[in-house]
Amino acid sequence: MRLRFTIPFLLTAIGVIMAAESPFVGKWKLNPAKSQFAGTTTTYEQLPSGEMQMTAEGQSYKFKVDGKDYPAIFGATAAWKQVDPNNWEVTNKFDGKALSTDTIKIAADGKTMTVASKGKKPNGESYEESAALQRVSGGPGLPGNWKSTKVQPTTEMWEITPNGDDGLTMTVVDYNASAKVKFDGKDYPVTGPTIPKNFTLTIKKTSPRSLEMTEKMDGKVVFIDMFTVSADGKTLSDEAAAPGSNEKVKVVYDKQ
Repeated sequence: MRLRFTIPFLLTAIGVIMAAESPFVGKWKLNPAKSQFAGTTTTYEQLPSGEMQMTAEGQSYKFKVDGKDYPAIFGATAAWKQVDPNNWEVTNKFDGKALSTDTIKIAADGKTMTVASKGKKPNGESYEESAALQRVSGGPGLPGNWKSTKVQPTTEMWEITPNGDDGLTMTVVDYNASAKVKFDGKDYPVTGPTIPKNFTLTIKKTSPRSLEMTEKMDGKVVFIDMFTVSADGKTLSDEAAAPGSNEKVKVVYDKQ
């Protein structure tokens, strides 16, 4: 399952930054029913080396299906093991600690895939996520392109407070993650127990109720987000995509 659900997805929330009097300040909760996470492509490729390569939302990593930990995306590791010809179990870890366990199943006709994830957030809360995907090309087995048709993420609560007169502090309560950002065009670090090293944010205002945020890993752009607060101030929408991709996700938060 794409790790955006366990690491980078929460980083997107951290990036919502505006001035102290801005409509972005407050407590917000993810609303899965209003959001649209489906429509992105995950690619599995069998390499000549005997390794598999997984690519999703502009990020790739290589692995073998041998139960060992392999470097994955955003500082995590992934250990794959095959249960039977159409079932796999993946253990995702960060800094040696388990983040989630994914159960991947391909239907007997090879046309659809389901991914069920279970894990525990840094605040101790257990969560479950799921996704359904349709094969676009390739096969048999994992190799090929798969497009998500339905995604059910976990919910989360986060809060934005003023950081002086020219910035904000953002805290994702569930993940004990935070960022203190100024409106000066510089990269600012995001910190937390499941945040990779050298992950930074840069933001710029595009209107009183919208902004563009650039997420970077080791100085390389990994996501570009466009945030907009509704006219009534009750919802916050984020349209995000990897650089060069036309596959966007739309995430909606309700003000609490």
